[in-house]
Amino acid sequence: MKLSIDRSALLRALNHVQSVVERRNTIPILSNVLMKAEDGVLALSSTDMDLEINESVAANVTMAGATTAPAGTFHEIVRKLPDGSDVEVELNAEGTQITVRSGRSQFKLSCLPVADFPEISTGDLPGGFSLPASDLRALIDRTKFAMSTEETRYYLNGIYVHEADNDGVKVLRAVSTDGHRLARFEMPLPEGAAGMPAVIIPRKAIGEIRKLIEDAADLIQITLSENKIRFAFDHIVLTSKLIDGTFPDYQRVIPQGNDKIVEIDPKVFSRAIDRVSTISDGKSHALKITLDGKLMTLSASSPEAGSATEELEVNGDAKMEIGFNAKYLLDITSQIEGEGCRLTLADSASPTIIQDNSDPSSLYVLMPLRV
Repeated sequence: MKLSIDRSALLRALNHVQSVVERRNTIPILSNVLMKAEDGVLALSSTDMDLEINESVAANVTMAGATTAPAGTFHEIVRKLPDGSDVEVELNAEGTQITVRSGRSQFKLSCLPVADFPEISTGDLPGGFSLPASDLRALIDRTKFAMSTEETRYYLNGIYVHEADNDGVKVLRAVSTDGHRLARFEMPLPEGAAGMPAVIIPRKAIGEIRKLIEDAADLIQITLSENKIRFAFDHIVLTSKLIDGTFPDYQRVIPQGNDKIVEIDPKVFSRAIDRVSTISDGKSHALKITLDGKLMTLSASSPEAGSATEELEVNGDAKMEIGFNAKYLLDITSQIEGEGCRLTLADSASPTIIQDNSDPSSLYVLMPLRV
């Protein structure tokens, strides 16, 4: 194998594929990136056995071939080469070492056999539909913060995506929860998504696809089965195993009888929460909200730091006290882009619904704290 390639193009592809690689691997081949060069294209692949990224990039291939090289080291070498340079990659005759050259720099890296590199992307994925990149970004951003990190309840360590019915209208719905808060986002059901299996996309796959589509402008092709999902766009394909578990009945968590409504500017609300919570207890992040008609008072205290209060004007006539985790509340209010935010409450011990007045596609549920 022998090729030359633009340094910036190679670096961009390596940025994507090396992020999947686990830093501490007991299986040496999983620390490597698979490289296949032929017909003017260099294809790069990496995997952790649950997630796989493949990316193709144009290259001047003078000798076709394939090998694997240490992903982290190769990425660091290319990252430190000067902008605008070309990179030459050549595999020795024994297939045990690649030479990386650029200008007067030269590096030799040990390789592992291509035959040892595992593939998870094989197999049929019968269901499929397309989403604009902007819609997929919104689906992830509105729900990812509520994913659980608790390994014992592994089925909450991702986003639950499924076909649902909203007042007779078919929607694609995404839900996440960690038991303290719940985020729900929905959009019109894309063409081809009818009858799709309900799936739980793992947290790591969510993080990787969100980074990959940050600047994508095209449609994202999504294909899936009951145990795998694949995202394809530009020259990138990400394939992930799905979480094998049953997502809880989230509809039971969404309260139906809340009768106290308070409306407030979300940006004013967020900034006030941020200021007052500076004083809150470092573990619970407890913030007390006192409602008295048109007045909302935020307060927090800690034995070490002292106390803080701030008053805000609101629309509503509720009179009650309720406590929340300030960090969780900020996570939710930061997702509200409209001019108005609505809190629908019942009492100090019941979950509260938070919504964007101008965007019915999102709904958030937050459990209270004792304060």
